[in-house]
Amino acid sequence: MPRAPLEYNATLIERHDITPRLAVFRVRPDADDYAFVAGQYTVVGLKQSEPRLPEADGEPDAQADADPAKMIRRPYSICSSVHQPEALEFYISLLSGGELTPRLFNLQAGARLFVGPQPRGTLTLERVPADCNVLLVATGTGLGPYVSMLRSHARDFPAQQVGVIQGASYSRDLGYLNELGHYASELPNLHYLPTVSRPEQDPGWQGATGRVQNWISSTDFANRFGFPLEPESTHVFLCGNPGMILETQELLVERGFTLEAKGVEGDLHVEKYW
Repeated sequence: MPRAPLEYNATLIERHDITPRLAVFRVRPDADDYAFVAGQYTVVGLKQSEPRLPEADGEPDAQADADPAKMIRRPYSICSSVHQPEALEFYISLLSGGELTPRLFNLQAGARLFVGPQPRGTLTLERVPADCNVLLVATGTGLGPYVSMLRSHARDFPAQQVGVIQGASYSRDLGYLNELGHYASELPNLHYLPTVSRPEQDPGWQGATGRVQNWISSTDFANRFGFPLEPESTHVFLCGNPGMILETQELLVERGFTLEAKGVEGDLHVEKYW
């Protein structure tokens, strides 16, 4: 028998625009309790019939002629704390020529949408020994799963020392900057480094500059983050731009880290974002 068509099962309760192309969406599922593990993702969807953001690129004819009832779905990391499952938070970047995000960015609070009934993903802390250090590396919206980890375990993070490196082209794209800065000021074992890769176009930024890869290979890494970057004592998480992930992964494998894979236990955990 054919499957029943997917229907909306959640409500957008709040939207915060960080920039015109970057926003935080808070969504309330119809289900009373949406259980997930910090670091997991789920799919978000809208029907083809939903209007696109007026200033977004037009859709190709093949997509424009698709079934209006078709549910367009894409995976997004959950940024919420596991202790607040009544509202799921998503950190999303607008892709003007995409199918889903021009529709998402056209929504206002109160709109209905689809959320996958079950979370997925293994980019979690469950396999990290408590006596290890953890380095969380992200570019762009790849920060999402780490926000959930920090919110869920702000005062009981299962690691000795925690480093967070967040990269973006411009300081305006450093979502959650104030929140992560607050955690770093309150927690002595948390070390946060936001860095901008195009400082020549961002004269107001007074913080760190350069790509995240440069900071990982920096000679003063241990002084800055409070622990040496060694596979014997550290687990590293990479999430975001595939180019960053590939370069950083190669750098870390050369230093003795093992990429986690199906059937392979490792200390290097990776999730690509597009």
